[in-house]
Amino acid sequence: MQPVPTNPQTAVDDDRRRWVALVVLCTGMLMIVLDGTVVNVALPRIQADLGFTESGLAWVVNAYMIAFGGLLLVAGRLGDLVSRRGIFLAGLAVFTLASLVCGLSQTDWMLVAARFVQGAGGAMTSAVILGMIVTMFPQPRDQAKAIGVFAFVASAGGSIGLLVGGALTEAISWHWIFFVNLPIGVVTAVLATRLLEHDRGIGLDQGADVPGALLVTGGLMLAVYTIIEPAAKDGWGAGRTLLFGAIALALIAAFVAREATARNPLVPLRIFRSRNVSGANLIQVLSVAGMFGLFFLGALYLQKVLGYEPLQTGVAFLPVTLVMGTLSVRYSERLVMRFGGRSTLIGGLVLIAVALALFTQVPVDGNYFTDVLPTMVLLGAGAGAAFPALMNLAMSGVQPSEAGLASGLVNTTAQVGGALGLAVLATLASTRTETLLHRGDTTAAALTGGYRLAFVVACALVVAAIAVALAVLEPARPQEATVHVAEPEPEPVEAG
Repeated sequence: MQPVPTNPQTAVDDDRRRWVALVVLCTGMLMIVLDGTVVNVALPRIQADLGFTESGLAWVVNAYMIAFGGLLLVAGRLGDLVSRRGIFLAGLAVFTLASLVCGLSQTDWMLVAARFVQGAGGAMTSAVILGMIVTMFPQPRDQAKAIGVFAFVASAGGSIGLLVGGALTEAISWHWIFFVNLPIGVVTAVLATRLLEHDRGIGLDQGADVPGALLVTGGLMLAVYTIIEPAAKDGWGAGRTLLFGAIALALIAAFVAREATARNPLVPLRIFRSRNVSGANLIQVLSVAGMFGLFFLGALYLQKVLGYEPLQTGVAFLPVTLVMGTLSVRYSERLVMRFGGRSTLIGGLVLIAVALALFTQVPVDGNYFTDVLPTMVLLGAGAGAAFPALMNLAMSGVQPSEAGLASGLVNTTAQVGGALGLAVLATLASTRTETLLHRGDTTAAALTGGYRLAFVVACALVVAAIAVALAVLEPARPQEATVHVAEPEPEPVEAG
């Protein structure tokens, strides 16, 4: 914990510096989150310019997701061991340089390779941010407010990406969805070097578990690949899906066994003893899987059924961003302090479930203001309440030396949930659409029927998340519900 300044003016200056530093961290996070969706709108132009095949085009997205999802946990832990500030700046440099190569790409393989490196840089940058925030803001009220700001950026950046991607692609060219990262990355890095305090990790000797790092990185990368490639294309029961899935699970099981016996594990398994940490991450997987379905399939419904252009689709999702931002930034801290993290989370999840339930009834000839807008408002309100509370709970009670690990973990479960939700819901929607087409329905009616089924399953996933919250999370008095970074416990002295 930082020393308390005795000079009042110094205290004011330090407080202002912390909040400006938060803006810098969130700018870095926004750049990473935007890149996850900004590319989707530009894919047709990229395919036409670089000659991608239909199957090859998916790798513009998949290469990024595999590197990003596979490296988050290791990157977060490296921040604890070496320096969170150092990992953040290194990741920012890798991401920015890879963005330059992406924008300059003239061949399909060059873009895919650069996207993989970009995903690695994004993982390094984003994995340590939440850990830095909880150590920068030790006071519960300030901490809850800061996490609310971060949660808004992390959650709403995807919908902003649809708008930015459509505007840049139509106004200039697809190359600029990558080039725009260059000035943002440079300015963010310059400000970060000035505003973020130098920190020293606990040392590589406290967790430089190379075999564990290789096992978890390989397992997570293969798991993400299995979800977004063979499972999405061949089905969950296909031989290739089962083979890769089994290998991924075996690698993760070997990693758990390694961490249980390693003298200095990369991921101390004691972090999962907390019901709030374990429960919050499981809830994250389920709720993000459900919400991601609405963002992805909702955008397809607007474009393929209602005939929206990419830029119109981005504008259609703006109410989610506006409502989410208002709640996350201005009111999430008050809600958590007043009602507690668990109650605030459950209330937000209920609103998300209601929003998804409404979207299960979307008609073929839907009207935006009556059939779509109410869902967008409810979704924004639910996410604005739920996700800041969820991140508070996911970071609650962790040791200062493990804040980066907890931060990387909460980012990892979000990525796994998003990839899982996309694969399952897209497969269900596609299968249902094909069945309806064979039955003789029109294309619009068949697509709408497929989306409706996916929204039913997405709603069920969020309901399951509510059940986990009720059963697993510990009820807490409101004043105890904000993140509290636990004081370090003395390590037991090992014999020998």
